[in-house]
Amino acid sequence: MTEFEYTNDLDKLSEWVGRTERIVDVISARAVNMLEHTLDRPGDLKDADTMPPLRHFITHLTSASASRVGRDGHPERGPFLPPVALPRRMWAGGRLEFSGDLRIGDEVVKTSTVDKIEMKEGRSGPLCFVTVKHTLEVEGAIRLTEEQDLVYREDPATDAPKLQPKPAPTDAAFSKMVEPSEVMLFRYSALTFNGHRIHYDRDYARSVEGYPALVFHGPLTATLLADLAVSETGAQLASFKFRGLAPLFDTQPFSVSGKQSGDIVELWATTPDGGLAMSAQATIAA
Repeated sequence: MTEFEYTNDLDKLSEWVGRTERIVDVISARAVNMLEHTLDRPGDLKDADTMPPLRHFITHLTSASASRVGRDGHPERGPFLPPVALPRRMWAGGRLEFSGDLRIGDEVVKTSTVDKIEMKEGRSGPLCFVTVKHTLEVEGAIRLTEEQDLVYREDPATDAPKLQPKPAPTDAAFSKMVEPSEVMLFRYSALTFNGHRIHYDRDYARSVEGYPALVFHGPLTATLLADLAVSETGAQLASFKFRGLAPLFDTQPFSVSGKQSGDIVELWATTPDGGLAMSAQATIAA
């Protein structure tokens, strides 16, 4: 049992605004290369090499004892994240500013702060949005600032109609196909120590959260979009932002696409039937 009372009372949840945690981690070539292998890449990074963008998602991992894990596989809420009573949690998007390189072997201090909590009413019922701000520092200098948006919502009604995503853009200048698999999803869950059952427990994903298959990780989609921007422009990123709009699944290939205008790269992921799954924008460093 959690020691915190779950609630949707915004006044009570707002007591968590300003709550902070600090984690020190050393960027491991082994861990980053395991992610590269998961993406079917060489995985030959070594100490002092620059870490590709968004690989920090596999660093500074947190854990909880087995008795402190909720029904969805996430740690129970309360110690750091607010004890929102809504049962489903998703990573809705984020904004990142890159002010310096993170290198393999760096000792990195990550400071996380609950920045904002909002209650809203959506088409499927109440929603709670929690924004967490992270800074990653090396020797006292901030190398990365990130705002992460989490959303909590009700379980889907059994008779609820399936919402159709809006169509994805069709004017891509470059595009790549992604072949998802159960193994890819399992490896990414393991590398991020993400116990969310929608990514590996097909029965739970279907019967509890109402998905037709295993859900492809939102931050992994964002990573693929950031990689696409780097590979197509040959430049480093100054900023990157993304927003999840519809789920992707392990059962069918999907595409990641983009187009460049000056130092701005517009990016998106497209569902197998042409819907917009994620939109993103990268700014190229001067």
